[in-house]
Amino acid sequence: FEEVFHEFDRLDRLMTTWRNDSDVQRVNAAAGDHPVPVAPEVREVLHLAREASELTEGKFDITFGALADIWKFDQDQDNTIPDEPAIAGRLPFIDYRKVEVDDAVGTAYIARKGMRIHLGGIGKGYAVDRAVAILHKRGLNDFIIQAGGDMYAGGLKGDRPWRLAIRDPRGPEDKIFAAIDLSNGTFSTSGDYERAFLADGVRYHHILDPATGQPARGCRSVTLVTARAVFADALAKGVFILGARKGLALIERLPDVEGVIVSDMNEVLVSSGLKDRVTLLTPPTDAP
Repeated sequence: FEEVFHEFDRLDRLMTTWRNDSDVQRVNAAAGDHPVPVAPEVREVLHLAREASELTEGKFDITFGALADIWKFDQDQDNTIPDEPAIAGRLPFIDYRKVEVDDAVGTAYIARKGMRIHLGGIGKGYAVDRAVAILHKRGLNDFIIQAGGDMYAGGLKGDRPWRLAIRDPRGPEDKIFAAIDLSNGTFSTSGDYERAFLADGVRYHHILDPATGQPARGCRSVTLVTARAVFADALAKGVFILGARKGLALIERLPDVEGVIVSDMNEVLVSSGLKDRVTLLTPPTDAP
């Protein structure tokens, strides 16, 4: 367990935006100027992020970092709604295709000055996958790892799969609306309720649509079940931004990816591979 926590800390030091000496912040500081040597793990995450961007029509985009200092939903949340010109001025700096990785020399580069990457939508999933590998290497098979909305359920709980719950996106924190039995798989939820605030009856949250710079409006929550946490983490955000119908269509096209979506109209959509595995306990609460 200590080895897992040390690995979490090591990856955080590489990928955080809260330390100027992290690989990510050094790449950001050199945007439009020169490539920067980065750790193999950072390069791997950048490759995986590119793949997730392509799958989601660019809706998952790590260069949303251009908006990070005007929409504040992390430790610096201040419930301020940016004005439209401020948002519009940042949109040209969002383009995942400008991020270049050179594995031969071990560098990463952002091709336009002023652009920034942010791995908050994929880094936790990657860390969970690393933790799973550590525990398996140590001979452990029956365990749960949770990092925020990203969870891996390994093996069994006693003689049966783990039973995992999906939170009601508009209910109190302890209210659930569905459950699923899972063994040796990832369970990742992205929702508009964890880092969010209401203003004049409108919900503002941290999952931003890179095309508009505004919080995405098509879903209330997206839960994905996959083999790898890193893809569940990234794709859950992309599906959320695509919206319920397009998001479900993407899930159905992808091998080894299943999902449960609560739409902006409070509908519950379940992918075909989960129809017989998800137990719907109660309708989700309908509220703004």
